[in-house]
Amino acid sequence: MSTQGAEATQQAGSAGKMIRTLMGIAMLSGFLVVMVYQITKPMIEENQRIAIEKAVFQVIPGAVTRLDYYLTEDEISQQPGDKGSNSLPIYAGYDAEGRLKGIAAKAGAQGYADMIHLLYGYDPGCQCIRGIKVLKLAETPGLGDKIITDANFVANFDALEAKLSANGQSLDHPIETVKHGTKQHAWEIDAISGATISSKAVGKALNQSAEALLPKLMPHLQKVQEAL
Repeated sequence: MSTQGAEATQQAGSAGKMIRTLMGIAMLSGFLVVMVYQITKPMIEENQRIAIEKAVFQVIPGAVTRLDYYLTEDEISQQPGDKGSNSLPIYAGYDAEGRLKGIAAKAGAQGYADMIHLLYGYDPGCQCIRGIKVLKLAETPGLGDKIITDANFVANFDALEAKLSANGQSLDHPIETVKHGTKQHAWEIDAISGATISSKAVGKALNQSAEALLPKLMPHLQKVQEAL
């Protein structure tokens, strides 16, 4: 075999070893990612459960106990639906006498940097949102995170109107975020100057969730009220 042929064979062999090594590393990396996900998934889910449990009592004033429900187009149950079903988890909060104080539900929308996830409390008595709790966000520190710290913004949710229309199929007035200082109606959210995108994401999340939740919830409200 010529010198050139030997060199070509050697290079081909080296390239083959390198490819096999890279494939092995890729397979090992994939296996490790899957293994870490499987190990940490229960812990992540448990942390999320604890966070939601605490948040329920923050967004439903006066609640001291709760029941979990799963809502579909046709029914409400305390048992989750089949895997892959469109059941919507909600949390009913009751006072010490067993009276329903409100319903908590999750909502989310795209903010400036990432999705903003929150829990909000709906009071059927006033047909309004009584509070929100941000569960997860990655907004710019000092700007987007003002949706948590700004007292004037938080005050929007003391009694944010979320009434259903006469036919019960949609909100009477969509919840919307307006420019700071221009709020005129009970269903409007006064935005934070310098954090408009994050403020609008909160309004969008609440509107989308309330539009989907309330028409399904109202036919079953009495059942939830009389659960305790």
